[in-house]
This record gives sequence, C-alpha cells and structure tokens, in this order.
Amino acid sequence: MKTLTVTALLCAVMALTTAATLSEVTEEPDALEKPEEGEHQVVERSTSCPGRWRLINGRCFLYVPRARNWAQAERNCQSMGANLASVHRPDEYHGIQRMIRDVTHGYPQPWIGGYDAAVERFWLWSDGTPFRFSYWCRGEPNNYRAQQHCIHINYRGGKCWDDRSCYGHRPSVCAKNI
Repeated sequence: MKTLTVTALLCAVMALTTAATLSEVTEEPDALEKPEEGEHQVVERSTSCPGRWRLINGRCFLYVPRARNWAQAERNCQSMGANLASVHRPDEYHGIQRMIRDVTHGYPQPWIGGYDAAVERFWLWSDGTPFRFSYWCRGEPNNYRAQQHCIHINYRGGKCWDDRSCYGHRPSVCAKNI
C-alpha cells in the first residue's frame, strides 16, 4: 500500500512539474496571429534564426503583436532567451521597421528595450548593451508629466522614437543573439 501511495505521489509531482514547464513555454509559435482568410503574410526565414524570428545585422528579431506593458513585454522576451530589442545603427532600425511592416502591413508602435526609469535622461538598453544610437522624434524624449520612461517606435509621420509611460499596453520587438 505504501508503494502505491509513493508511486501515486511521484506521478502527481511529475505531472505538476510537466504542467508548470509547459505553462512557461514561450508564445513564439503564437507570436504572430494567423492571417484573416484571403490575407497573405510575407515573413523571410533565416537558417540562423528559429521559427518566425528574422535575422537583422547578426541578431534575431521577433515582432510580438500581443499588447503588454513594458515590463511584461521584457519578461516575455526573456522567456524566449531574448530581451526587448536594443537598436545600435540606423540600418538596424530600418530593418526592424521593414520586419514589422512585412508582418503587419502597417506601422504599429511597439516597445523596444530602452528605458530611463533609474535616472532621468540616462537611457539604458534592457539587454545591457551601451546606448549609443537613438532616433528620437523632434522634441523627444520629453518625459511628459514626469512619467515617460520607456521607448516605443514608429511614432508620428517620421516613424521615430518617443518616450511613453511604461504602463501602457503595446506590441513589442524582441531581439537575441544568434
């Protein structure tokens, strides 16, 4: 009887462990919503990047359409072995924009990994790389009402960067090294 009880408990623990692991699986397979009937999506595949990730300047990028606040978006990227995207050069930024346009057929305004929440106007990337390139819109970053500490892209007609409250819900762009 003790052996049966121990076996049952062991099976229950294994089932719970497997369920917990499965609940932590990334949403990468669902990261892109399925197109409506009659719609087509153009997604370039790369032999260096997994699944729906796109190779841009030696790193893999993924547009995630599900709207989250900045911290939730960063955590989601981390669950896939990535961070919210850091951007280091103009051609890299334009590659990210092309990827988003190819997937969405538009210019949504997703989160990227820049933030200045620790010290105002001291911008950092969530992946720890140096913040040396920016593409701010005119008059930005302005920290409106002292509450804007996170970066979203494709703002206004210039498709440039804007600082926003980190609590707003937006799609996001993740990036990881190959």
